[in-house]
Amino acid sequence: MALALAARPAAAELVVPADLPARAAGSGAQVVLLGEIHDNPDHHRLQAAAVAALQPRALVFEMLTPEQATAAAGTPRDDATALDAALSWEESGWPDFAMYAPIFAAAPDARLYGGALPREAVRSAVKDGAAAVFGAEAARFGLDRPLTAEAQAAREEQQFQAHCEAVPREAMSGMVEAQRLRDAALARAALQALQDTGGPVAVIAGAGHVAKDGIPAALALAAPEVTVLAVGQTETGAEPGTYDLWAESPPPARDDPCAAFAK
Repeated sequence: MALALAARPAAAELVVPADLPARAAGSGAQVVLLGEIHDNPDHHRLQAAAVAALQPRALVFEMLTPEQATAAAGTPRDDATALDAALSWEESGWPDFAMYAPIFAAAPDARLYGGALPREAVRSAVKDGAAAVFGAEAARFGLDRPLTAEAQAAREEQQFQAHCEAVPREAMSGMVEAQRLRDAALARAALQALQDTGGPVAVIAGAGHVAKDGIPAALALAAPEVTVLAVGQTETGAEPGTYDLWAESPPPARDDPCAAFAK
């Protein structure tokens, strides 16, 4: 049976950014997903404010592997230099740690978890499929079942646009498998964090992962009893996507992300 993830949930509720931290903290959700566009400083400032209001017992980061999270245990959260070094952040390829440091500092006692997978695992998913890479729990997170034709087509189109229409369309099915693998890995890390700490758990991840057909769908399949709040962030003029709450910020000055494909 195919996974029926194609139907779009109710539109996200637009929230004034200043109100979002209190709304997230007051939701009562066991898992709060805080989305971002990775290079937007306003998104990270709002995430830090939401984490400060929520005071989660666990923080799960898309940007960290489990090994990085373990390596940073015991490092003072208010020492950005030491935390940067403990996480080997500069070598990770993510945007400047200065944007993320306030998020860590906002919950100094929260246990850290990493939801990232090795790059070779993600590459394998492109070729062999998410279920083959994820392993024994693939069925629990729905990876053993294909998406509906509508959902598959929508996700392939998203990937095609994300790759600036510069990568052949026939490669997009593999990209979708990689995305599904990452969604499931982040959902698994969130559930482990909830089991270990009792929650609440805050998850810091890209806006695409936080959308209702991403991590929330994986969580709904694996642990339908867990309450989840999906908080999306986009930039002015962009479509809101499918979240529970949504805020928008101006885009920062940035180079054309498609320029690299033109070389």
